[in-house]
Amino acid sequence: MTASTILFDCEYLTASGAMARQWGGPLDPDPSVAQIGAVKLSLEPGYEILETFNVLIASKTRDGRKAALDPFFTELTGIDQASIDRNGIRLADALDRFEAFAGEGTVWSWGKDELHLFAISCYVEGLSPKMPITRFGNAAGLVLKAGMPYADLVRTTSGRLADYFRLERAQRREHDALDDAMSIALSLQHLLHAGSLAPADFRLPPDETALLQRVTPES
Repeated sequence: MTASTILFDCEYLTASGAMARQWGGPLDPDPSVAQIGAVKLSLEPGYEILETFNVLIASKTRDGRKAALDPFFTELTGIDQASIDRNGIRLADALDRFEAFAGEGTVWSWGKDELHLFAISCYVEGLSPKMPITRFGNAAGLVLKAGMPYADLVRTTSGRLADYFRLERAQRREHDALDDAMSIALSLQHLLHAGSLAPADFRLPPDETALLQRVTPES
């Protein structure tokens, strides 16, 4: 079996200004996940993109109703209500599919998207998380270890990471979960080819002492 790792991204429900309010406004939706996108990256020489995964989720509110999409969310992600109604699946089914796609590999996002996927979405819908948190890592730590300045890292989104490394790619939409996951995957693939990262760096837990040494007081 090919040694591999998973890079994933989530889009979750939001409304205009909700992030600044930390989703605390009286009309803000719970930030449940509406899309999961993921890329399987080989950790063997060649470091090829092996597979992709993309699913829309018909999110529920905490009282079990169908969650309505705010127009701001649709403008941000390109996901409209018709797409969710046509292609969205239950969160439980999406998690089963994601777990099967991930297999035994470690799973990384730009930040901590697993918290939205499990701690929030599962809690809202009364589900038990499918995968332990020990399976997940923060891809920003990998890029930091590879030498990206911390000041650049904290102002770069997952969707713009491949642009930061000036990697050529097909036209993609920022805030599409699969496109953002591909941006992370292409960047890590580039760093593996350059020798700035090694397959062993994708083991969990990460070496936090080494990461702290990369964050200087001037950062």
